[in-house]
Amino acid sequence: MDLKDYRYNGTGEFHIGEQATTPPADYQNQEKAIKKEIKKDRKVLQDAQEKLYAQNQFGILILFQALDAAGKDGMIKHVMRGVNPQGTTVTPFKVPTANELAHDYLWRTRVAFPRSGEIAIFNRSYYEEVLVDQVHPANVLSEHIPGITSVKDVDNKLWQQRYSDFRELEAFANRNGIIILKFFLHLSKGEQKKRFLARIEVPEKNWKFSENDINERQYWDQYQTAYEEMIRHTSTKENPWYVIPADDKWYSRLIVSKIINARIGALPLHFPQVTDEQKRGLHAALDKLED
Repeated sequence: MDLKDYRYNGTGEFHIGEQATTPPADYQNQEKAIKKEIKKDRKVLQDAQEKLYAQNQFGILILFQALDAAGKDGMIKHVMRGVNPQGTTVTPFKVPTANELAHDYLWRTRVAFPRSGEIAIFNRSYYEEVLVDQVHPANVLSEHIPGITSVKDVDNKLWQQRYSDFRELEAFANRNGIIILKFFLHLSKGEQKKRFLARIEVPEKNWKFSENDINERQYWDQYQTAYEEMIRHTSTKENPWYVIPADDKWYSRLIVSKIINARIGALPLHFPQVTDEQKRGLHAALDKLED
């Protein structure tokens, strides 16, 4: 397994239609073995998070972007299971509220960035502002942007400005110790239909069904173009996009868990060193306890 196969860092061409949505042959129908491997990966992540939290120097931002039914919720549930909730936050970004629209368009996500020692997980993110807004440009009219008074004003210049904003925001975060992992769960149209049908036909999954998901499906081609442009313009060496085949949920979870561990494992994490003065304090405390 070569994790670089799923990374795009902005060099060379990127065409979303050429990216796999299914696992390689060696990993098809291997759910039992994959689950066992993910369980091992969770232990590695738990150990790394303990050092991350104790060292209190780096923050980790993991964000997931995908079309409906690609498995974002299940990804977070299964890959991040067992991490210490005291050092982890999960934030879903849905339709902006009136309060959020009253601020700049990055405000609601900026305030949810991780603190030092923390892992923050975004279920969707600021990238919605060049995905949903690009497919539905009328949304931008609610964002109180000077000079934009009609849909005609929502043009390519705006998207290029936002791509630039994202690159600069992420570079700023990096300089302040925040490591950003960006995952696009790449689902095929056929698999999405299959999962939507399951939400309707299987009673236990009815609660997941939303008529709006079906309505958005008619914009499939527009979303594919928006994702392709987003990945092309916001992938950098420091903050690449990882395009994860998502037709097989367990394989996608395996790849994501491997990438997270590889990126966090590359950090110089360690437990804080105890100074001589602190050691003397420990001995003094021990003496008091024994007394």
